[in-house]
Amino acid sequence: MSVSAFYASFRELTGTTPLQFQKQLRLIEARRLLQADRLSVSSAAFQVGYESPTQFSREYSRQFGVSPRMDKGAGITAPGF
Repeated sequence: MSVSAFYASFRELTGTTPLQFQKQLRLIEARRLLQADRLSVSSAAFQVGYESPTQFSREYSRQFGVSPRMDKGAGITAPGF
């Protein structure tokens, strides 16, 4: 399978690109770490692979509609796909 065919098939199945899908998985794991494991925002960001807590917070807010700091104490909720 060619790279372009893979990307087309992946997008057809998931509705996202592989990079977007990976980002969603990282953010969902970060949310779990914040809520269940009670990690700090910076620790959760670094643990899932972000180098910048600021960039992490921006993408987290875009994905879930609330800042990671506000979401931290909210408890477990459904993933925001």
